[in-house]
Amino acid sequence: MSDKVIYSIPARFRRIENLHILFWLIKDACWALNLKIPALIMIVPTMLAALIITWQTRKLFSELIHNLAVVFWIVANCTWMIGEFYGWDEGRFGLRNLALIPFSIGLIILTVYYCLYFFKRSIREKVISQTEEALQEERNHADRKTA
Repeated sequence: MSDKVIYSIPARFRRIENLHILFWLIKDACWALNLKIPALIMIVPTMLAALIITWQTRKLFSELIHNLAVVFWIVANCTWMIGEFYGWDEGRFGLRNLALIPFSIGLIILTVYYCLYFFKRSIREKVISQTEEALQEERNHADRKTA
């Protein structure tokens, strides 16, 4: 694949991604400020946006894998936050340590993906082909909407 290849994300996906960043920042700012109730409330839109993004990108394998890792990252992040808020984060089975489980799942997903992507040419070619097909499908969808 050339470095000159332009990869674009459909605008309808980008809008929810930008909103997701806002939700996540609000949640983490509330956490840093020890605002328990607003932080706990912000778990819902943050997780919902992450799940919507993951669903939207299901036809783009590379995006799907990365977004799935983000979902696990948010689960870990929220687990850790709840543990800190309620004093359940210390000790061997504290939520901070238990947060390592979803963090690890996300890392394993990405590690397997990159090992397959870089060491199996057939996987790499399939991912590139699938991405090009999905992007063409999005372009066709956009063209139909404007026609």
